[in-house]
Amino acid sequence: MQAITVRDRAAGLAGLSLTEVPYPHAAENDVIVRVHAAAFTPGELDWAATWSDRAGRDRTPSVLGHEVSGVVVELGYGTTGLTVGQRVFGMTDPARDGSLAEYVAVEARNLAPLPADVDHTVAAALPISGLTAWQGLFDHGRLTAGQTVLIHGAAGGVGAIAVQLAREAGARVIGTGRAGARDTALELGVDAFLDLQADRLEDAGQVDVVLDMIGGDIMDRSAALVRAGGTLVAIASPPTVRPRDGQAIFFVVEPDRARLADLALRLRDGRLRPNVGAVRTLTEAPSVLAAAQRSQGKTIIRVAEGG
Repeated sequence: MQAITVRDRAAGLAGLSLTEVPYPHAAENDVIVRVHAAAFTPGELDWAATWSDRAGRDRTPSVLGHEVSGVVVELGYGTTGLTVGQRVFGMTDPARDGSLAEYVAVEARNLAPLPADVDHTVAAALPISGLTAWQGLFDHGRLTAGQTVLIHGAAGGVGAIAVQLAREAGARVIGTGRAGARDTALELGVDAFLDLQADRLEDAGQVDVVLDMIGGDIMDRSAALVRAGGTLVAIASPPTVRPRDGQAIFFVVEPDRARLADLALRLRDGRLRPNVGAVRTLTEAPSVLAAAQRSQGKTIIRVAEGG
């Protein structure tokens, strides 16, 4: 089968290639998914698991992409909760070959049923971004109605979902990003937007939660904006500065079938809209993904039609 793989860590995004790889094996509690749509996060090239297995051995060529939407075509031994022919979406294990392929083996618990009226290209934009946004805001940030949240990268993959979830929860939302992201962030529902290149971050004022997808100096300066009892939640890198009378948390997203199902209902009902950018084919993926960091919205790779 065909897949997008990497072999050379030094080559970065230029090293993506369309390759023939073996059909995946369904281990215990796995399913094989025929991939209809998949998404890729550039940060995957920095993950140790992309290049080495859990024993530290080289695992290249590695198949990229860890968000998937498709149809179950095979069940592994002992697999329950899903059936052959079922539409599903979710996350693939970072330590295993991913979803930028015609087929992928996924642990069943990482997937949730996908309603028939939700398009695969939309669903593929949601698993990592949606779960990261939810877990960052509510599981770690403990955001509640009436509080104020500062979301860095408000028009990005995670940020766009976080803005909508925070607004639905009754929070006041301040978004940040580059000037070109202002209109998108306002359409998503931010109450205020700060251009990180032209505006003073400190003008955001005191907030209850910071959700940071940028890291570095922006994350460090944000710690001073967190009021007593609040939380700085980081996903790009561990915080080096702790808010006074608050806490700083770094986390890595975890699979959650029940939460994925809840997010899918929000998609179907129109309460949630991922920021989907270009939709391209698997053949186009190496060149398109190399340029995707400069585009608005999340690039989705459509692998199979229909479903």
